[in-house]
Amino acid sequence: MTTALVTGASAGIGREFCEQLAARGHDLVVVARRAERLEEIKAEIEARHGVKVEVLAADLAVADNLRRVAERVGRRDEPVDVLVNNAGFGVKTSFLDTPVEKEIESVDVMVKAVVVLTHAAAGAMVERRRGTVINVSSVASFMASGTYSAAKSYVTVFSESIAAQLHGTGVTVTALCPGFTHTEFHERGEIPVDKTSPLAKRLWLDVDRLVRDGLADVDAGKVVSVPGRQYKAITGLLRVVPRPLVRSPRLSNRHRPRE
Repeated sequence: MTTALVTGASAGIGREFCEQLAARGHDLVVVARRAERLEEIKAEIEARHGVKVEVLAADLAVADNLRRVAERVGRRDEPVDVLVNNAGFGVKTSFLDTPVEKEIESVDVMVKAVVVLTHAAAGAMVERRRGTVINVSSVASFMASGTYSAAKSYVTVFSESIAAQLHGTGVTVTALCPGFTHTEFHERGEIPVDKTSPLAKRLWLDVDRLVRDGLADVDAGKVVSVPGRQYKAITGLLRVVPRPLVRSPRLSNRHRPRE
């Protein structure tokens, strides 16, 4: 029996990863801040899929918590075969309107934790000559739209780099780059988004299809996965347009004067 560890497992994309990986027969280690929600997920998934689910409550912005998760990821006697770095962090205000401590916390969760856990996982996986790392990035990683975009840009390029370094070891790394996806992420972060206009309705992805397509790309050995034809087209365009257009204030999370 193989084991998958999923961060940000309590809701949204992480929760769907848990469901689909369990359906594939993986035991799970579920990581998030809310222990009570993780216990609910454990009961649901064990009952539905007959796999073992281990609860590991941790806030990845806290150094000691991150260390505990890294130790679990790198454990040789209870190996993790699939690591899904999914934990996210939403900041609803522009850079100068956000306390710098909040910005640092977002980097700790979306960048530092990805590096630490990937390092721990890959080291153990290379010894076994097998393993999978999935780093959930974003279509925003191809843009210049605030510090969220900057953090996700790091995740995408980092994943590409480590995938190249691990080529031939039996360990794969994939950056999954979703666009707008129907989850509670924006609501929890109080981030205003349009879900009702005709254009918006064409942009939003269903989370089950997103994860299914992402896992199919992982199975196919893709290093960067962009689910959805609309987002394949958008990211293809963003790769070739002049950078001044990508940096346009219309696309960026620019500073807004305080009222």
